[in-house]
Amino acid sequence: MEKLSLILWRERELMEQLSFKLEVERLVLASGRTRWLAAATREIEDVLATIRETEVLRAVAADEAAAELGLPPDPSLAALAAAAPEPWQGLLLDHRDAFVAMAREIAELSEQNKGLLTAGYRSARATLSSITGTGTDGYAEDGSAVVDAPRSGFLDKAL
Repeated sequence: MEKLSLILWRERELMEQLSFKLEVERLVLASGRTRWLAAATREIEDVLATIRETEVLRAVAADEAAAELGLPPDPSLAALAAAAPEPWQGLLLDHRDAFVAMAREIAELSEQNKGLLTAGYRSARATLSSITGTGTDGYAEDGSAVVDAPRSGFLDKAL
């Protein structure tokens, strides 16, 4: 049980780090300073890779704890907590509650970032469309771009 608890603490730390990295990415997106967007995204991917590695360790430790408690393999934290004696029961329930809260926070941050990325894409698309005088209305069934008629526009070349 101790091994499982240590791995769960590590996963919680990693999820906090992921939340932080998503917040940094959101701030970069909101500021419009896309120079740092690739670095922020790479840091998020690095944390996600570490979380995936830690999940494998957690699965092994959870199976070992389940065997100690007479449970079948691949137990949930709730099932482990229900079968575990105190103080492990309380610790496992605390971990579960923390994971639920962090997962909710991470999902919200991801949605906010997705919205900012979509808005940035639309803005860039509109800017390019106004410069080139054409717009893309979408895509045809064969995958080709559907372009509307050229538009006249003014471009101040003195800038």
